[in-house]
Amino acid sequence: MDEQALAKSCSQRDRLAEDELYTRYSARVYTLCRRYLCDDDKAKDLMQESFIQALDKIQTFKYTGQGSLYGWIRRISINKALNYIKRQKWRTVSFDFSVYDDVQEPSENEMESIPQEKLLEWISQLPDVRRTVFNMYCIDGYTHKEIGKMLGISEKGSASALAKARKQIKEEIRQYLKTQDR
Repeated sequence: MDEQALAKSCSQRDRLAEDELYTRYSARVYTLCRRYLCDDDKAKDLMQESFIQALDKIQTFKYTGQGSLYGWIRRISINKALNYIKRQKWRTVSFDFSVYDDVQEPSENEMESIPQEKLLEWISQLPDVRRTVFNMYCIDGYTHKEIGKMLGISEKGSASALAKARKQIKEEIRQYLKTQDR
């Protein structure tokens, strides 16, 4: 069943279509939620809430081409994750714009030698603001202006958080590569 037909069937409360929607997208939505929350149980809860909201609002979905249904559900999930993060007592963004990043960029060959699980582990260890900005900018493709608006921080605050996140991850990469050279 294509996305447009699936969305239409879901809007008619077809249980088989709703099950298909969940089966088709749940793993991707869970992975997205896990990147933002770094907690399996919270990510599962958020994934469930995202699907509940998507099914409640499926009549508002506008098909614009292949991938638009997942994109719509993805947007719901990101908004839910950001709302959850904002409700938490997360640290404020330091507006230290003079982040001097003296950590050398890893080469392409070095990056290929690092297991993906390690990269995901390092991202998950970033402080909340840095992790959220890193995910939104580097993975989800938002601009600093969009991130600032969604998180209630300035563009420069978003850029500063990203610079610090990148520096922290590069430091982890350097440490990892040193232990691999032994």
